[in-house]
Amino acid sequence: MSNSQQRGATGRSQARRGELIATGRKLFADTSYDALSMDDIARHAGVAKGLVYYYFKSKRGYYLAIIEDSMADLVSRAAGDTELPRAERVYRTVDGYLRFAQHHQAAFRTIVTGGVGFDTQVQSIRDAVREELIATIAEGAYGTRDIPMLARLALLGWLSSVEGITLDWLGHQEPARETVCALLIRMLRGTLHTIAEFEPKCPEPPAESLPAALAEAVPEPVEA
Repeated sequence: MSNSQQRGATGRSQARRGELIATGRKLFADTSYDALSMDDIARHAGVAKGLVYYYFKSKRGYYLAIIEDSMADLVSRAAGDTELPRAERVYRTVDGYLRFAQHHQAAFRTIVTGGVGFDTQVQSIRDAVREELIATIAEGAYGTRDIPMLARLALLGWLSSVEGITLDWLGHQEPARETVCALLIRMLRGTLHTIAEFEPKCPEPPAESLPAALAEAVPEPVEA
């Protein structure tokens, strides 16, 4: 087989693998890991079960590939649009996080709660996503991803709250996503204020940039 033929075969193989992952993301979007068998997966994908085993070795391997792909999508959304003003990037990061959770509920619950039992690989994926989201928020707030440990701990605490609030919100589907986003951003502003009190290297972003711009995203209270 020539080099061009090998590249073509590799390309087709990657495309097929990507198609299977895309199918899996739809299947697991609202369905738990235990509720789907490999036979179910193969039937929905329109392929022989052996092909799924060929690419992913096992159901767990397939599931982990789907989780990794989903989280890469989330991180990509959060880290994208680098040309936007910092305040807008922070807003889009939080809103994109909520949109992802809303449309990929099963995958989101898995990544936040740690997967099937205590799955160290899922935990590792979750930790990597957390670090990237914290770095993205830090860059939006301070213009750098390199922040002191105390500031990182404070942002991690905020992100842990975001995870818990989002999980509960998914169970109730209210209030509206825009309102939850505004709540989380207000909480972030409080966190940034607290960081500034403890860490001189991370002064609170000036009123004319981050907080003021984020305040515009908060809807006015509706009178009864």
